[in-house]
Parts: sequence; structure tokens; C-alpha cells
Amino acid sequence: MSGTEAYRRCEAITRAGAGNFYYGIRLLAPQRRRAMCAVYAFARRVDDIGDGGLPPEEKLRRLDEQERELAALREQGAPGAGPEDPVMLALADAYTRFAIPPDALPALIAGVRMDVEGVTYESAEELVLYCRRVAGAIGRACLAIFVLRDPAGTDMARANRLADDLGVALQLTNILRDIREDAQNGRVYLPAEDLRRYGVSSPGAGDEDPGQVAALIRFEAARAREWFERGIVLAGMLDRRSGACLLAMAGIYRRLLSRIETDPERVLRERVALRIYEKAWVAARSMLGAGR
Repeated sequence: MSGTEAYRRCEAITRAGAGNFYYGIRLLAPQRRRAMCAVYAFARRVDDIGDGGLPPEEKLRRLDEQERELAALREQGAPGAGPEDPVMLALADAYTRFAIPPDALPALIAGVRMDVEGVTYESAEELVLYCRRVAGAIGRACLAIFVLRDPAGTDMARANRLADDLGVALQLTNILRDIREDAQNGRVYLPAEDLRRYGVSSPGAGDEDPGQVAALIRFEAARAREWFERGIVLAGMLDRRSGACLLAMAGIYRRLLSRIETDPERVLRERVALRIYEKAWVAARSMLGAGR
């Protein structure tokens, strides 16, 4: 399989699965857009393993397999799974073109292992560790693909922290959006100390006091908003296209978070989402606002 076809497959996976992210990704120059799609396609594969219906031991085996393939790719510069794996083929090429941090995608795998093992979180700090693994690490991978406005003058340690912070914000928003679905799958991500504070044991289960759950969701949404305010500073360090991509992705999620804050009980009834025209509007506005 050619590299062009491998990237084409990854772009198709991204268009189909990244209902929110693709509106930002498409604003990038072609080479960077393709690399972002390769990263997303790999992340989608790992997430699908964690969310699938296989027994936990088989999920863990497959995650171990993905980690070995990733290590071989980074060390050898080529996928070890064979030439017909478009995701690994495209990702191998992306690694040769961009300085994707070697610990980023393995951190994602570690986070999904936490899901498979049924890890729960006592404190906000423990939940943030999980968010940094499953989303912050992707933010750092994206940063390597973006173009910096002033490469020589950028504090890269700070830029990576901001990318990580923005990932935390996105993941906290995902958790709030998916409360009902996660409850149906026996998962509770919100910190136990917060549940006790609001007198809630299983948010999204349908048998809790709606007012208490709404108060809990507003509290968690305010926390997510703080992470957005920290992480969004990264946009000012990027060139126009990269900044627009980041602003579009973050803007869609911030709009989603605002919708959840306005009607917290809605997440108990349905999956909150934006319409296609709203996402397109956010992306267009991001392109106009970036690089100023």
C-alpha cells in the first residue's frame, strides 16, 4: 500500500469518527492535515479497543500489541504490523516528518488501560492524570504538527503544558457529555469526593435527584472552563492555520460545554451535540480570528 493511500484511509477514518475535531483539522495545510489524521486514526483504534465488547483480558492483550507496534515504528521508522496496515504506515511517515513526542501515544494507551481495568477517581487530581493520558498526550502530539509563530522565541516546555491543559479541558467536557452513556456501561469518571459533596452516587443512572446532579454538573463544567482558559493561550503561539485549527476544535467544545452548563439535566436525557452548521460557523470564525 502506498503512503498516499494510507493517508487517504486515515483521513476517511477521521472524517467519519472525528465529528468535532475534523472541522479544525481541515484548516491545516495538506501535509499537516494528513499527519493529524494519522494520529487521530491511531487514537481512534486504541479507543475502540477500550470501548469494544471484548473481554477485558483480550482488550489488554490488544493494547499491549498496539504498544509494541508503536515502539517498533518509533525505533525502526517503519510499521511492524505489515505494509497493509494503513494507520501504522501513515503514522510511521508522520513520525519521520514531525517531532511527535515519543511518550505521547504510549500515554494514550496507558489511559485506555485505566478504562479497561475499571479505575475510578477519588479526587480531581486523580481524574486529571487520566485526562492528561487520554487527551493531553494527543494535544502534545498535535503541537508537534502545528507551526509555531516564533519557533526560536517559544518556551516549548510551557507550550507543551498548555497543549496538555487544553486536552484536559476537552476530556472533562467529553466526560460531562457522556455521563448517561457511561452510566449505562457501568463507568463513573467524576471524582468520588465531588459525588459525595453533591449527594450523588451514580450520575446518569436515572435514579438520582436531578437537581443534585445538575448542581454537580455545573460544578464540573466550571472546572472544565478553567482548564480551557489556561490551555487556549496556546493559540497565540501558533501561526494562522495552526491557531485556527486549535481555536476551531476548542471552540466547538467550549460551545458544547456552554450548552451543558445552560441545561445540565439535558445530558441525563440525551447526548448533547452541535449541529453541522454550528461547527462550520465556529471553524470559519476561528480562521478569521487566528493569527492576529
